[in-house]
Amino acid sequence: MSAAKYIFVTGGVTSSLGKGIISASLGKLLQARGFKVTIQKFDPYINIDPGTLNPYEHGECYVTNDGAETDLDLGHYERFLNIPTSQANNVTTGRIYNNVITKERQGEYLGKTVQVIPHITDEIKRNLYLLGESGDYDFIITEIGGSVGDIESLPFIEAVRQVRWDLGPNNALVIHLTLIPYLKAAKELKTKPTQHSVKELLSYGVQPDILVCRTEMPLPPDIRKKLALFCNVHLNSVIEAIDADTIYDVPILMRKEKLDERVLAKLKVQSKSEPDLEQWKDFLGKLKNPIEEVTIGLVGKYVTLPDAYKSIVEAFVHAGAQNDCRVNLKWISSEEIQHESVESIIKGLHGVLVAPGFGERGMEGKIEAIKFVRENKIPFFGICLGMQCAVIEFARHVVGLDGASSTELNPKTKHPVIDLMEAQKKITAKGGTMRLGAYTCKLKKGSKAAHAYGETTIQERHRHRYEFNNAYLEQLEEAGLKPVGINPESNLVEVVELKDHPWFVGVQYHPELRSTVMNPHPLFVKFVEASVNYKKSTI
Repeated sequence: MSAAKYIFVTGGVTSSLGKGIISASLGKLLQARGFKVTIQKFDPYINIDPGTLNPYEHGECYVTNDGAETDLDLGHYERFLNIPTSQANNVTTGRIYNNVITKERQGEYLGKTVQVIPHITDEIKRNLYLLGESGDYDFIITEIGGSVGDIESLPFIEAVRQVRWDLGPNNALVIHLTLIPYLKAAKELKTKPTQHSVKELLSYGVQPDILVCRTEMPLPPDIRKKLALFCNVHLNSVIEAIDADTIYDVPILMRKEKLDERVLAKLKVQSKSEPDLEQWKDFLGKLKNPIEEVTIGLVGKYVTLPDAYKSIVEAFVHAGAQNDCRVNLKWISSEEIQHESVESIIKGLHGVLVAPGFGERGMEGKIEAIKFVRENKIPFFGICLGMQCAVIEFARHVVGLDGASSTELNPKTKHPVIDLMEAQKKITAKGGTMRLGAYTCKLKKGSKAAHAYGETTIQERHRHRYEFNNAYLEQLEEAGLKPVGINPESNLVEVVELKDHPWFVGVQYHPELRSTVMNPHPLFVKFVEASVNYKKSTI
């Protein structure tokens, strides 16, 4: 068994309370004390991964360096801890059952009846211990998705009970996150939902060690005492998690509540030092006291659910702070552009980002937006499908390739400037079959991209099936759309720039997935800087 300590974060009362942010904040505090920390997410749904889930239902699909399609909470873990996650950091019920059924088909259970206990719970525990067995971490924080009481979460909660029994009280603890609602009519904070949630957890044999209470109002001492008494936890283990202005305040708030101290005391770990949060506080200072302000349009088809573009939103937060600038996002539905004047929608913006996505819906709106910003010299940033739309727009309106398109949208187009990748042509299954994970890209010296990165060899994460069609490379380049980033193995065009434009960059990869608080992504930093300069030039 590994020497790592295991911390489990469960949720009660309702979902979306912020287990991921609490996990990431605790991880940040432990890391700031000099400990090595990683966080994993166990999701109760039966999909093998979120790769085939609708962004409206699940938010964005986050991609790791090793090509895993994962839950968006892994993005929070990376943004807070500034270390990459992997396939091992996100496990679903679907994957657990798939592994067990595969083993059963291979005869590994020697004729035994395969059951939830012990076979499913053993497979959950095997995945739990994987990260710890590497010896790379002092703490493994495991977030259990959903809420206690959900039928699909039961095997995970049972596995947590078994892990605590296996490892003993000083090696594993449970943090339970609940809601303390405020009833305006009664002017009262109510503890009963939390009491019921803890009672539910106790019925599965798991006593929480620490309660973290989401609340709109400060928790008075009498409420804390009541929670401690009724939920059987120490008074100093009732932690207030009051609503914050920004998720990046949460580590500081959890430090004030001494969450990290309680965890270390319960696990009998001597701290190496007090948490060093100076860089984090510097970032917060810049975030909250901007000198500049810009408005950037985010054009996409899932704009009614901002979580579909979570990493992009956070990358703008990081890049804005780096530029001492507040970035206000204007959410623009690409379908809306098809029905209204593009000028009326984009006028007054200081930059436009065309977001990733799949399928035909809203595509023409994206192309219209790009045409407008290209002709009016407004800073432009295209990501994945956004880059492909920029290529289509340029081919149609500058090169004169009438009807140029992507074979994703029009399989019979005369000019398929974007085409299905050769390696994708024989693939019929949808899950986990795209070009996924980190790939190398060589940047041309003197390009805006090379200037932003400060180097010419980079690694970025991908998630796509279609690519720039090199049959049109020469025509487009001669007309002024420069291929400045190329994958050395496949010759795939990964970055395009417009020759005579203050800042017009399209990338096939997803730079937003690598932006963190401590390392804002250079392309976002330069795009925000270009937007600030554009605003100044128009005043």
